[in-house]
Amino acid sequence: MTHGVAGAGGLSPALAIRNLSKSFGGARALDGVDLTVESGEVHGLLGQNGSGKSTLIKVLSGYHEPESGATIELNGRAVPLPIKAGALKRLGLAFVHQHLGLVPSLTVLENLRIGDFATETRWFIDWRKERQRARAIFERFELDINPRATVAELPQVERALLAIVRAFEQVRASQAEHGGGGILVLDEPTPFLPKAGVERLFGLVRNIVKDGASVIFVSHDIDECLAITDRATVLRDGRVAGTLETRQSSHDDFVELIVGRRVAAYQVEHGMRADRAIDISIEGLSGGAVQDFSIDLKAGEIVGLTGLIGSGFGDVPYLLYGATRAEAGALSIDGCRHAVPPIDPARAQRIGLALLPSDRLGSGGIGGLSVTDNVTLPVLVQFLTMTKLDRRAMARRARELGEAYDVRPNHPEMTLDSLSGGNQQKVLLAKWLQTAPRLLLLDEPTQGVDVGARQQIYQAIDQASAKGMTVLCSSTDYEQLAQICDRVLVFARGVVVRQLSGDEISKERIAEQVYSSLSLRAPLAIEMAS
Repeated sequence: MTHGVAGAGGLSPALAIRNLSKSFGGARALDGVDLTVESGEVHGLLGQNGSGKSTLIKVLSGYHEPESGATIELNGRAVPLPIKAGALKRLGLAFVHQHLGLVPSLTVLENLRIGDFATETRWFIDWRKERQRARAIFERFELDINPRATVAELPQVERALLAIVRAFEQVRASQAEHGGGGILVLDEPTPFLPKAGVERLFGLVRNIVKDGASVIFVSHDIDECLAITDRATVLRDGRVAGTLETRQSSHDDFVELIVGRRVAAYQVEHGMRADRAIDISIEGLSGGAVQDFSIDLKAGEIVGLTGLIGSGFGDVPYLLYGATRAEAGALSIDGCRHAVPPIDPARAQRIGLALLPSDRLGSGGIGGLSVTDNVTLPVLVQFLTMTKLDRRAMARRARELGEAYDVRPNHPEMTLDSLSGGNQQKVLLAKWLQTAPRLLLLDEPTQGVDVGARQQIYQAIDQASAKGMTVLCSSTDYEQLAQICDRVLVFARGVVVRQLSGDEISKERIAEQVYSSLSLRAPLAIEMAS
């Protein structure tokens, strides 16, 4: 990539934060943080869930007020604290958050210019001229996005690109006032994007830096930070653990800073369950993009499903669970056969299925309810008395599960959405594993989860599978699949075209098979792993 030259020509840093602290109810979220982003730099911000990344970004965006003693400078100029949200554009700060802030029912053009339309005083909008302007903006960044299309019609990657371009245009519009290239903050922009989409996004980031901006790239993904940043700062427990020059650093260097020690990747022994008997069979599952999917599964086997986005692998968990209506198919557990199309989530639970969807708070849990309420939802009948629910026993169960799965902080009365992403996922995994399901269905189980928490999640899944729980895991995280799976099935055009097992399973091998899958036309007859 074309990197900016930090501090070249004696330029003031684009951003200089000094002694930034913030507490919530006695808990220290940020403790004397110093951070410098040089002009023309892509600067990474990493750390475990709960390390302080989100709090720092919320201080910058004016959502939180820092404690006294903090100073923030933009392009050498002191910024009055707390930052007023309405002053962000004038200061040259723009933010793109994970959920993008787009309005799906409006057009690309309307989303691109919505902020300007809301503040400008004019009697007439020349829509033809506005479309030409939008196309010119997209062409400058080598993007082909139709200004007339609604955001709902766009693929996820183009939505992300639109949100980033919109934010950068806000920065450009205010450059004359703030006297610098501006700062674009990308807060976890990639978890919902396929690999090719991430590469497109990185291309846009590089073009934006060439155009004069600096970028703060907030992420859990160390490999992405290695690919796109010049330097990266790691937060741990609210403090700066260190800042690394990306070109001179390794993946393990970042892991050690993030966790505070060297962390060995949790690795399932491939094929260790090969001698177990088949106890679950899927026959002729069809629906969504899936066509006639059949497989036999051994007790405790962990099977990964992957492919390019839209190839069908991501539909399988939802079809089996009844969250998406199947067109055909049957599921056999211990010789008991169930037709899939009538299955709904309630019946799926009764026959021994559990689903952990990728959208934690939208589909997997209820953010506004307590950890206690979330974790006991599938087993409420156990806490029924003659007249009411035994809330004390429910809280006790939640606390026990929190301790067993290392939920931090282990305060069951807290709402689920007040926890970091990794701890939310531990709660939701604990919720289902306590039911001892026969078949656990996972969709991107460690999306947006930090490196330490994901190893704990892998260990919990492996320990449950060792007791006989079978797992189907759909994922685009090839490293994850290589760590936990006994077999990996690659989908293309709705059918399985490749099966990897044993020593064939590696991050590189999975990626190679996924990206060569489009050249394969015939479905693969799936054989049992030896």
